[in-house]
Amino acid sequence: MDSGAIRRRLALGVAVLTGAGLMALALPGTAQAAASTCSGREVKKLSFATGSVHVYRSGGYVCALTTPRRAGGRQVMSVTVQARGNRPVTDKGRFSQHAGPVTVHAGHRCVRVGGSVGAVAVTSGWILC
Repeated sequence: MDSGAIRRRLALGVAVLTGAGLMALALPGTAQAAASTCSGREVKKLSFATGSVHVYRSGGYVCALTTPRRAGGRQVMSVTVQARGNRPVTDKGRFSQHAGPVTVHAGHRCVRVGGSVGAVAVTSGWILC
């Protein structure tokens, strides 16, 4: 291969990488959607008529988020996590995808989790003791 062919291939590679980088900057919602979920493994799922609350645990942290049964337009949703002995942490508002995530440091303490979509709600009681 002569030096001109090498330069053309190198220029093509740089152009492809630059285009991929620009696409990542132009579409930040996709990256945010992937980063807005809980880490760890799912340890509990509380289902109710209009949605479900997903509970994740990673180390001493517990994370929860509420998802609607039917995604679409913005609707009133909430998610709450409380480690025993601490105040509850809540995320509530009008969301289209999910409420949360909400993360608390629970250590080895029990947690109480709740969530709602519309007028229907669910609460777990003390779990993960």
